[in-house]
Amino acid sequence: MKEFSFNINGNAYKVNILNVEDDQAEVEVNGTTYQVALEKKPKVTKTPKLVRGKTPAHTGVHRPMTSAGLANVLAPLPGTITELKVKIGDQVLPEQVLLMMEAMKMENRVLAEKAGTVKAIKVTVGESVLQGQVVIEME
Repeated sequence: MKEFSFNINGNAYKVNILNVEDDQAEVEVNGTTYQVALEKKPKVTKTPKLVRGKTPAHTGVHRPMTSAGLANVLAPLPGTITELKVKIGDQVLPEQVLLMMEAMKMENRVLAEKAGTVKAIKVTVGESVLQGQVVIEME
């Protein structure tokens, strides 16, 4: 119960709100109980407007990162390296398995995109990697 005190034109009023249900309120003014109809105003809710920036055009072609004649093999997902299938100096063919990694509780094979020679292995078994991290350098 809420209690209010008003002073209107020099007259003091003590108002208690006893009960409110839907559009009816029961109020007590200076000891007298009244049933009051409440005016309901429609609720206006504003839906926020989604504003998106322009997205760059995607060519649909994925090319390995290259620098000084090297092609970098990147981790396709964040995960943990479970097995290395190649060593430095190995010749690899396209689609050959380079390493195995566990990501999202699944075993994933990382394949060579093209033929080449393994120049550097940037990870070890048991190491956690991030998506896009260089795992093997090939020439």
